[in-house]
Amino acid sequence: MPTISPGDKVLVSGANGFIAIWIVRTLLEKGYAVRGTVRSVGKGKYLEEYFKSYGDKFEIAIVEDVAKAEKGTFDEAVKGVNAIVHTASPFYFNATTVDELFEPAVRGTVGILKSAQKNGREVKRVIVLSSAASVFEAGIDKVFDELDWNELAIREVKEQQNAALGFTKYCASKALAEKAAWDFFKENKATLDWDLSVLNPPYVFGPAIHELHDANDLNTSLHQWYETVLGDAKSEAFLTVAGHAFIDVRDLAEAHALALEKDAAGGERIIVSAGSFVWQDWLDAANSFNPSPIPSHPKLAVGYPGAGATAKPPVAYDSSKAARILGIKYRTKEDVTRDTLADFENRGW
Repeated sequence: MPTISPGDKVLVSGANGFIAIWIVRTLLEKGYAVRGTVRSVGKGKYLEEYFKSYGDKFEIAIVEDVAKAEKGTFDEAVKGVNAIVHTASPFYFNATTVDELFEPAVRGTVGILKSAQKNGREVKRVIVLSSAASVFEAGIDKVFDELDWNELAIREVKEQQNAALGFTKYCASKALAEKAAWDFFKENKATLDWDLSVLNPPYVFGPAIHELHDANDLNTSLHQWYETVLGDAKSEAFLTVAGHAFIDVRDLAEAHALALEKDAAGGERIIVSAGSFVWQDWLDAANSFNPSPIPSHPKLAVGYPGAGATAKPPVAYDSSKAARILGIKYRTKEDVTRDTLADFENRGW
């Protein structure tokens, strides 16, 4: 399957999101043309201003309701592009109903694939941004890899429906959306001119470039980082026991570009993780700089210094496939922390 190269046009869905706008920027910097979808003209204005220096290399397409994608809402957007990166899917942990996550996640994913099948005559590769949430199962002590699926979350939501925890609903929505994508691809593979790659990142941190008015507008993962490092003091149990794994948003954007270009990424599910953490690690990193990248906060929380060095993070991933296929290099916790705090300082937060 031929891959794409700079000069080709890529469709990025949900282009105004924390991750997606970095993907758009990375692709434009590499010489690609990009068509980004947003839900309204208003949501596209910030993007048009931010990327105005790229002229006609960047354009906006309006897709008002991702949940209705199976009815053809992406049919026009996929025309004339050489690749698709699908990021438009809800990410929050306080959903009260199953449908508010499942409708856009599952139907949106399958819908854009159907549109690519119908009208994507020039499409060579589709990348779906999934999540490590579709891979790991809470409470299981193992190193997770691409063969693992979060069947536990799917089972709990099936049994408990709306009563399931918000985080469980989110995990199940990501797992079911990804399963639906692979099922569609396998069932239609013989008639498709494009192949499918899926990227599975854990928590995504790093500096934000999407439209923000204050810290409350931060996306779920970055807001939790903000509250941990700059917010009220957290308990020892939270700082030294709770955690997950991470990737810098800029590295994730680079991973998408590499997955578009690398022939071997076709047909692959790829975990992209820079490593595991407990939350204390971020406090230690924030306090390690002299001078501080955020001098407006002269007394950062210190928590329990050094405790992360002996703590065992609750989740670990095998990211060897990403190294082998994509050859990606990751920013460290210190890199992420320095640049994120500097961004917050510039914003006056």
